[in-house]
This record gives sequence, structure tokens and C-alpha cells, in this order.
Amino acid sequence: MGVDDAHWPRSLVLLGAGKMGGALLRGWLAEGLEPTCVRVVDPYLSEVMSAVCDSYGVNKCPLSGPPEVLVLAIKPQTFSSNPGAFAGLAGPATTVVSILAGQTLANLRAGLPHAGSIVRAMPNLPVSVGRGMTTLASEPNLSDAHRAIAQTLLGAVGQVEWLDETLIDAVTAVSGSGPAYVFLLAECLAEAGEAAGLPKDVAARLARATVEGAGELMATQSGTTPAALREAVTSPGGTTAAALDILRGPDGLAPLMIKAIAAAKARARELAG
Repeated sequence: MGVDDAHWPRSLVLLGAGKMGGALLRGWLAEGLEPTCVRVVDPYLSEVMSAVCDSYGVNKCPLSGPPEVLVLAIKPQTFSSNPGAFAGLAGPATTVVSILAGQTLANLRAGLPHAGSIVRAMPNLPVSVGRGMTTLASEPNLSDAHRAIAQTLLGAVGQVEWLDETLIDAVTAVSGSGPAYVFLLAECLAEAGEAAGLPKDVAARLARATVEGAGELMATQSGTTPAALREAVTSPGGTTAAALDILRGPDGLAPLMIKAIAAAKARARELAG
């Protein structure tokens, strides 16, 4: 996946290098972001991420001045509990990219009043393998140059969609939290295989390989809908059809997923405070 080096920021501060922040950093460095342009600020930096920074030569010193880009990857509650504490991190020339679930553009602007522009992003964990899905929403004053920087940063680690901010909570519930639902599917498939008589280790391997393969199949046939792929492997009256009759029933997967997405969306709104 190539990116235009002209749109990499000249200075980037990553505030928070946990699972998601760390995944983004690894992806950016792998795609060509100059390590000397990066400064990581995280008082609880893990040994693993500290080693990653050391291997690339990323600066772990405290923030010395407003950067060109400030990426907020701390816990949403950390920001909402004391937003004024972050006001000095961004100046008029700074573009803020926030991945904080539930923190709206208005909330971010209130806490970072001096920032030049603010972009709200919702990536998911597959950014760590370059297969992320990130949605972006911005304030109306975002310049083409700053939009290009945000596009480069998130496009370097997967696909990007620009949407209206009113849709971000739903995005958080679907793609932001979505990988966990897929992992749960693999867990449940393995448990069901074990219940059907398979040895536990065999059931786990079969479930994992099946989910991985199905995902790759969808990726390589992006022009084909999931419904069409499902229909292609379902013979009328066959074993797959028998299972799908249960999964697609009134108490099956679809209504459960609707409830799950609604719960995740509601929680995203609660995090906004």
C-alpha cells in the first residue's frame, strides 16, 4: 500500500501509545513516516512500545511545543475528566487527529481551543496489519493540505471513509468494535465444534482457519456482496442451509447483532459526557 510522502507531517506527536495508538505508530513507521519527525508522549509506555520506539529512533521526550499534527490516542475518559489540561498541546498551526471514542468535535474544540483544525477518526485494530477501516469527520474549516495529511496517516494503515460526524457513533459500534465480534464468532464456532464432538484443539484450529479464510475470500472478491458469497456456498436442503435456518431465525444472529450495535452506539454517546 503506497502513500504520498509529500503528505506526511513534518512533526507529529502521538499522545498515548497503547493498543490502538501503538498499532497506528507501527503502521506509519512501516509505511515510511520519518521516525525523527515523531514524538511519543505516554507516561505508561509499555516495554514493547518503548522497544519499538528505540528500534526506529522515535523520540520519547516530553512535548516541547505544538506540533504540526497531534494524534490523541489516550482513554476518552482521561480527556473528558479534565479537557483543559490539554489546551497547550495544540497551536494555530496544529491539526489534531483524535481517535477518542465518544469525544465529539465540539468537545475536542472546547478542550483544544487554539488548535488550527480538528479531525475525528474511528479506526479499528486491523490497522496493526495494514487492513484497518477508519472513518474520518472534520470541522468545516479543514484545509485540503490538512485533509491530505489525515488521509495519508489513516490511509497508510487501511481503508478510509470520510463521513458526517453524526454517523460516528454508529461507525464506532460497527467497524470500531467489529473485530471483537468476529473474534467472538471464532470462539463460538470452536465451542460449538467441541460440543459436536471434536477435540478442543481441532475445533479451535478449524474455527480460526475458517474465519481467516472467509475474511480473505471477501477481501479478494470485494465486488461480490457477503449475501452473494453466502448464497454461493449454500445448497438448498443441505447442511449449510440447515445451520443458516437457525442463525437467520427470529432469535438468530441478525436480531442479536442489531441489539449489540445499539448497545455499543449508546455507550459511545455516554462517553461523550
